[in-house]
Amino acid sequence: MQPERLGEAVVAAESALEAAVGLARRNPRLSVAVGVVVALLVLAALWWYLRPSTVDRFRSALADRDRITVLTHPNPDPDAMAAAMGVAALAGAVGTDASVQYPGEIRHPENRAFEAVLDCDFDRIESADELDSEAVVLVDHNEPRGFGGAETVEPYAVVDHHPGNGEGQAFTDVRPERGSCAGILAEYVEECGYSNGVDGRDGPSLTPALATALLYGIQSDTTAFTRSCTPEEFDAAAYLFPAADSDSLDRIANPQIDNETLEVKARAIEDRTIEGSFLLSHVGTVSNRDALPVAAEELVRLEGVTAAVVAGEHEGTIHVSGRSRDDRVHMGKSLSRALDAIPEASAGGHARMGGGQAPLSGGDGVAEPDALRDRVFAAMNGKL
Repeated sequence: MQPERLGEAVVAAESALEAAVGLARRNPRLSVAVGVVVALLVLAALWWYLRPSTVDRFRSALADRDRITVLTHPNPDPDAMAAAMGVAALAGAVGTDASVQYPGEIRHPENRAFEAVLDCDFDRIESADELDSEAVVLVDHNEPRGFGGAETVEPYAVVDHHPGNGEGQAFTDVRPERGSCAGILAEYVEECGYSNGVDGRDGPSLTPALATALLYGIQSDTTAFTRSCTPEEFDAAAYLFPAADSDSLDRIANPQIDNETLEVKARAIEDRTIEGSFLLSHVGTVSNRDALPVAAEELVRLEGVTAAVVAGEHEGTIHVSGRSRDDRVHMGKSLSRALDAIPEASAGGHARMGGGQAPLSGGDGVAEPDALRDRVFAAMNGKL
């Protein structure tokens, strides 16, 4: 519960009281009615103050469990990993043990650097049986996916910034208008009184590792504060920056790149097809799926290109990654429409970035390069 809320409630009650007293003086016959109104206004102000804030409700939910599992989406990125670290820190502060788990893989150079530089203690799972706790907190997604038995998992809590209808049994905070999940967790941490070393707070210190993680998570998911960013992300960054470690930030942002990623980028450039200002490249078979979004980021920056999609095949599955800087193209929705004719396909994302995958054998050849290319261009042109 935040002290400033009491001050605001008192000011509101005093203002209501002054207005009511003035009205009563002008018309004494209304004094009884005015008294009732004043009482109601004071009660409303007290209710507003006493009601728990979002972070208070979240901390209470965490405190109600001896142990929780913080679960990221498959192939977690810096935003998901940072948000998971934030939840684990808040859980520890209320005496609840927490473990961070993920299905899929951490393969993108930036993601691997994040995990290594910040010495993250994350565990990979393949099925619901491997979850450390029945109390599962989802971060950066709101419906469990990507592992055996995911459909049987009922989340205990959800913190996310993606569109969706997933809810937690005890707590849900889904804000599609926000640019990052790490920004929401930074807000929680700040409201819990963690000091960044320069703000004069008396609360616990914000550790360099957590500050660095949350700051980089925000920076990464908003593409250096240029995509889907909100004022709240800037406020969170200003709070986190004094406690973050600049050397760690640099090492995460500039990791070494493996040879395959360079080769995939080269193939994507060489084999690109352009219709108007939209681009699609099919790079064939890849062993590192995370090279696809790296290539998409490069291609959308080409002169004259406003939206780019890169597709590649991995172990019988077609993977697509897209980036858009065109207000006509909601990339997440476009990829979802392009793949929706393929059984067991999944796709989604934000206006500026999206991804998806589908079995190559599904959809009567829809996943084949030429057919997929036609559907992606049709979706970006609003014809699907």
